[in-house]
Amino acid sequence: MWKEFERIRLRAMWSWQGWTHVWRTEASLMQWVWANAVSIPLALILPLSPGERAAIVMGGIMVLAMECLNTAIERVVDDISTEKRDRAGQAKDAGSAAVAITSIAVGAAWLCVLVRLLVRT
Repeated sequence: MWKEFERIRLRAMWSWQGWTHVWRTEASLMQWVWANAVSIPLALILPLSPGERAAIVMGGIMVLAMECLNTAIERVVDDISTEKRDRAGQAKDAGSAAVAITSIAVGAAWLCVLVRLLVRT
């Protein structure tokens, strides 16, 4: 049982190290945190259904996760080689696209919610 607690503690520690690294090195993560600082309270204050709230909150958190994964891809690619290579650029671009697509999904969720609120009033 104690071994499992130690594994959980180590995983939490490693996750925190990853988060703090991305926070310190990627300004875009801070921008997404600020976007969530606006989006999540709005989702909690506005008259939304539980499902709408969950979609918006979860989507915002997923953008943060995608930003962390994008940073991980960039670090691995740069660690392998700093020379310009087509596939390295494609990997970095794909990571960036994942962040963009996830943020578009959150924007689409907000659009659906706001249209419903406007039509209802």
